[in-house]
Amino acid sequence: MGFGDLKSPTGLKVLNDFLADKSYIEGYVPSQADVAVFDALSSPPSAELFHALRWYNHMKSYQKEKASLPGVKKPLGKYGPADVADSTAESKDEDDDDDIDLFGSDDEEESAAAKKLKEERVAQYEAKKSKKPALIAKSSILLDVKPWDDETDMAKLEACVRTIQMDGLLWGSSKLVPVGYGIKKLQIQCVVEDDKVGVDQLEELITAFEDLVQSMDVAAFNKI
Repeated sequence: MGFGDLKSPTGLKVLNDFLADKSYIEGYVPSQADVAVFDALSSPPSAELFHALRWYNHMKSYQKEKASLPGVKKPLGKYGPADVADSTAESKDEDDDDDIDLFGSDDEEESAAAKKLKEERVAQYEAKKSKKPALIAKSSILLDVKPWDDETDMAKLEACVRTIQMDGLLWGSSKLVPVGYGIKKLQIQCVVEDDKVGVDQLEELITAFEDLVQSMDVAAFNKI
């Protein structure tokens, strides 16, 4: 089980195919499974691997709170297609809680120094756990941005949309979808922090490019 070598183009292609019909490595919410695979990548997937790149950009927004995501982080070879063996060279995670030895020596009689060391490590472990940040409420939104006609420069339209930068907003993958009479709409994904970015704000900012944009609709909205 695995993705092959995630530091190679072949392994990234396996990851991209695996994520074609999935939002996360396991289940329906980000978890330690996503953290394990994300940490194994040496760089973002290329643009043509858009499923993997969409997942990578989404998980990148969780880097500050990745330690608090649910689940137990398992070896990389425990994730991925069943018929692919993992061969990624794994690096040691400096923040891994496993680095903290809660039990110390197995000897029945421990010295006072060993007991003190164990108590200090337990205290450090508890302090570390208590400082983990709370999860931030986020949503994944798929937007339909419609042009005025078939002569609208869709590349320029998308470039204008992506110039919208806000705290709590992360743009993802996009594509052009035919709507008839030679007209195509821009369908673009974004992830927002609910407390910072609203759909009404996005609509106001996007439709402000009035020479290019006729309207904006929400095609899909999912809480993360």
